[in-house]
Amino acid sequence: MKEKIVDDAFWHEKWQRNEIGFHEPQPNAFLLRNFAQMHLPASGRIFVPLCGKTLDIHWLLSQGHQVCGIELSPIAVGQLFAALGLSPRVTATGTLQRFEAGKLCIFVGNVFDLTRHDLGHVDTVYDRAALIALPAAARSRYATHLVSITNAAPQLLVCVEYDQSCRAGPPFSVDEAEVRQHYGRQFMLTRMERHDIPGGLKGACPAAETVWKLVPLDGNASPQSPGA
Repeated sequence: MKEKIVDDAFWHEKWQRNEIGFHEPQPNAFLLRNFAQMHLPASGRIFVPLCGKTLDIHWLLSQGHQVCGIELSPIAVGQLFAALGLSPRVTATGTLQRFEAGKLCIFVGNVFDLTRHDLGHVDTVYDRAALIALPAAARSRYATHLVSITNAAPQLLVCVEYDQSCRAGPPFSVDEAEVRQHYGRQFMLTRMERHDIPGGLKGACPAAETVWKLVPLDGNASPQSPGA
């Protein structure tokens, strides 16, 4: 099956049309079950790439954590802050805009324009819908960029696996071999869960979700924040 064009315009149109079936109506169950395994300090700082307006951020904030994210759509970011009852300060950071209020900071723009300096220290990364949102040609670049800007911070990664020939995506299929291809040199990878998706992926084909814990190998560890 031919891969559809998934670029900035694709996602802007999704948000403009409110075609956001990927937005879950409650915090992700994998996050709730597995996040404690990341062993963060109470005030740890979590980076959520391609975050949309996910309710996972609500939950992370409720646990006392600091949350930083990046999202392409200003519609999504506006709705996120509104749902939280927050009025963000907005500043320009290069080609990005930075929305900040309390313990929440969201950059608006392309993830590849975000630098390590802009992002600052990260204790862990939570990637539920970023890697699998990108077509094959962009995933390797994304993974390399993510490791660089987060200084190889530990990561909780959620992927979906299915026969890519049966539908074009997104979400795109990312299996164990590809996870290891992108992250195996820098991290020890542990598969925390794997579950078949009831009814398959949008009824098109059998599929499963997997949850990975990525811990930096010796020499790649991100330095801990004070008090960790």
